[in-house]
Amino acid sequence: MEAREAGEHIERELMILMRHRELSVPRGAGARDGGALDRSAYVLLSRLEVQGPMSIPDFVEAFGLAPSTFTRQTAPLLRDGLVERMLDPDGGVARKFRITEEGAKRLSAQREETVTRLAEVLTDWPTERLRRFVSDLEQFNTDIEHLAGRPWPRSAR
Repeated sequence: MEAREAGEHIERELMILMRHRELSVPRGAGARDGGALDRSAYVLLSRLEVQGPMSIPDFVEAFGLAPSTFTRQTAPLLRDGLVERMLDPDGGVARKFRITEEGAKRLSAQREETVTRLAEVLTDWPTERLRRFVSDLEQFNTDIEHLAGRPWPRSAR
């Protein structure tokens, strides 16, 4: 199999994987009501959790999207008490966002639910297959990050 053909298969499987993830998120109550975090909230809170406080310019640099995108995405997080603004601890002019205790609690709860559902899928996989899959997936992501010039900081979880 050549890279192009593999890319076509991977694109399809990633699309299906994202669809499965969307279907696994509980419907009904929104983030404001203590329900599921939407994808952007989950990603931003995860980044704040691992990297610490970030400003809008920090988000722009990390994700390569327009500042208006992050202004739009952080507004509901602020409103819902999942992040708070703080002065830059390094003395910079820009305010930074940090995850609140409520934000960390909600992120942790949703991550636990996701991990539990993934574990159900993987329960019958042999240990070596699990190790290989995790290693290959991490390598795939780090290669993408390398090409984009935007590494995702990984904790020692």
